[in-house]
Amino acid sequence: MNGAPTETPRPGSLPSWPLPSWDELQLSARVVALPLRTRFRGIVVREALLLHGVAGWAEFSPFVEYDDAEAVPWLAAALEAGWRGFPAPVRQQVPVNATVPALPADQVAELLAAYGEVSAVKVKVAEPGQSLAEELDRLRAVRRVLPDAALRVDANAGWSHHEALVALRQMADCGLEYAEQPVAGIDGLARLREALHAEGLPVPIAADESVRKESDPLAVARAGAADLLVIKAAPLGGVRRALEIVAQAGLPVVVSSALDTSVGLRAGLALAAALPELRYACGLGTGTLLAADVVQQPLQMERGVLTLREVAADPGLLERYQADAGRRDWWLERLRRVHALLVDQGLND
Repeated sequence: MNGAPTETPRPGSLPSWPLPSWDELQLSARVVALPLRTRFRGIVVREALLLHGVAGWAEFSPFVEYDDAEAVPWLAAALEAGWRGFPAPVRQQVPVNATVPALPADQVAELLAAYGEVSAVKVKVAEPGQSLAEELDRLRAVRRVLPDAALRVDANAGWSHHEALVALRQMADCGLEYAEQPVAGIDGLARLREALHAEGLPVPIAADESVRKESDPLAVARAGAADLLVIKAAPLGGVRRALEIVAQAGLPVVVSSALDTSVGLRAGLALAAALPELRYACGLGTGTLLAADVVQQPLQMERGVLTLREVAADPGLLERYQADAGRRDWWLERLRRVHALLVDQGLND
């Protein structure tokens, strides 16, 4: 691979500026529970913790099943957003894909109508309890609605090697732009990519979990196990660290989100806007999956793009969608532990 990375970004690179104290964080912390339009990742309510710093609003929302160590970079990213701000953009508009959860095929058209005009669609596959036939029906339903859109599938590492080969052989007929994390692990991706090439199947491999869940986010690029990388600002520790990783990886990237509120999406938008090159539509349209948000004018695409702008949490919406006392205490305790880990790891030297 040309430009193969030889160095791993040091954990100590995030962040290199003074962190706010725990007392400062808890004073501004607000916890919300936002309903979804449809089930996504097995949930129908998205919880998030919002913070307000000297640079603006920030979001800390690692999924509840993530342990404290995995949540550390999510907090580093939130503190960058709220206390440092984002790097200068090189573009003001970012192309965005629609996201189709593991819906029945007959619900696809209604969901896509909420996105309006888009140039690309990501379809969730490898859903537990669903058959390959159901997933092919979902893909074909997307094709009927948007025959010219770039079509991507995301398996979230849910297939075995054999399952991935069988599925992608059939899904390739739909004209896939790429398959996102079809199998688990860097070795698994490399083996599948080699098998696809041997069969002459034109399905590029995108790595997601094998970037954001690895201690070395460059390992997948170094191993030649993917054709492109899916990057998210929060699990990589913020916009600046994500930009460092992209610069060293030497692969094209797709910027994506993690079912964020508009506050969290603003960080993903900042990352996409700051990249020197942006070949692919970004996965930053997940705000459409939320039935409510924390800002008066949510960050949602128009004519397939998101336009760069600032957002601020609305006090009335924070009040309306505040989580109950038990969930608020759970998130505050989690924030306290993760902040302590961030400090203990010396990331504020």
